[in-house]
Amino acid sequence: MFRQSPFLGRLPFLCQSLTPVTTPASPNTADRTTSATLPVHVSSELARLRQVVVHTPGEEMRLVSPENHAELLFDDILFTERAQEEHQVMCRLFTEVVGTPDAVLQISTLLREAFEREDARHEFIALLAERQPQRNFEAYERELKQLSPDELLTFAFTGRSSLPLTTNPIPNLLFTRDLSAVVGKHIILSHAATMARARESIIIRVIMHHHPRFADVQDCLIELPPHVSFEGGDLLVASDKVVLIGQSERTSLGGVMAVTEALMQRTSIEHVLMVNLPKARYCMHLDTVFTFAAPGECVVFPPIIEQDRQNVMHLTSTGEPGQFNMEVWPNLKPALEALTGRDFTFIHCGGEELVNQQREQWTDGANLFALAPGLVVGYERNSLTYDALRDHGYHVVEAENFLAYHDGNPIGGDRKVAIQLRGHELSRGRGGPRCMTMPILRQAANVSSNGA
Repeated sequence: MFRQSPFLGRLPFLCQSLTPVTTPASPNTADRTTSATLPVHVSSELARLRQVVVHTPGEEMRLVSPENHAELLFDDILFTERAQEEHQVMCRLFTEVVGTPDAVLQISTLLREAFEREDARHEFIALLAERQPQRNFEAYERELKQLSPDELLTFAFTGRSSLPLTTNPIPNLLFTRDLSAVVGKHIILSHAATMARARESIIIRVIMHHHPRFADVQDCLIELPPHVSFEGGDLLVASDKVVLIGQSERTSLGGVMAVTEALMQRTSIEHVLMVNLPKARYCMHLDTVFTFAAPGECVVFPPIIEQDRQNVMHLTSTGEPGQFNMEVWPNLKPALEALTGRDFTFIHCGGEELVNQQREQWTDGANLFALAPGLVVGYERNSLTYDALRDHGYHVVEAENFLAYHDGNPIGGDRKVAIQLRGHELSRGRGGPRCMTMPILRQAANVSSNGA
């Protein structure tokens, strides 16, 4: 339920009452420990990266065909080997900048290690039967339980096994961002909006509950009610007090409300800016039209982010479960500036011409991933977006050249750097570097409540 400021407009939809999250609430003091002592921690989109979960595309990508690509949410068929090469360059960037051998965690490795535990394998199989009853997995429950960890891993990703049982592959696992979202020291587990991605939500749940890496975060897992959808690409952490959430094609209004309630009950978050997006494939998540690049700077798709659409709702707690105060703002910029006390410059994806903005947004020009404040990576093909970044003081460099230059050397001073990842094949999957990364650990933010 909303309590609305009377002078700022009316909410164009109603919110149903929500089932409470399945884990108990804890006080708002929960996130005050420093990130150095925590197994997971993200309090800003821009804090220096320390550890990230990715998935280099594998055999599951080779199973996308002209017959099934639409059902699997792909517009095209990727050249898998080239996509792998491009993804590996991105992973090298992360390892080089972070400077530790465990900077990049592959989700295939995490799931394989979790499957060493029998209870993890059994839970995975039980969740398959529960969440995809139309596939009739329960008829093969005994046989699935007899698969080795390696065999079950292959089945999880490709839908293929030695059994007389097949199901679809999960090529969207490439976009690990959507599996969860870390806010402070809490992890919100996704509820995929589409059947094509339902198995991914099961995979991340099994990893978080059973992998030793996450043994110390069990009290910090946020699991949402079953009737809502939420994907991590719709959540951006502006500061330790402010998050942005897109109400999109993939995250339902109920999902936004459930996440908002959980964050306000259990973390230091006090403000949620909900951005109501068109329910269309070209802007399937908030991070396809808006990302943070440096303190006070964002890359945006102007037609959705800058126009006065009255599509931004500022939510705060009333102190009563399931009820929020609400203010409507014309667009994101004044709302973000008001909550963070910081002026923001919005850099235009695709430059100043509408058709170029549309073309480069389609190839994820606005979907940058920040490795540190003012150090971002995006796709090389979005040349006009990089021109706009140059105009705002960024040094633009190709990924391979950056790796050759960096070679363990610290990034100098206040210089802002925009790295160009080739991504010619990866971009055909309809997701950029932020989509392909699930940060679980960043250093304590340089800027706290004043925003990213």
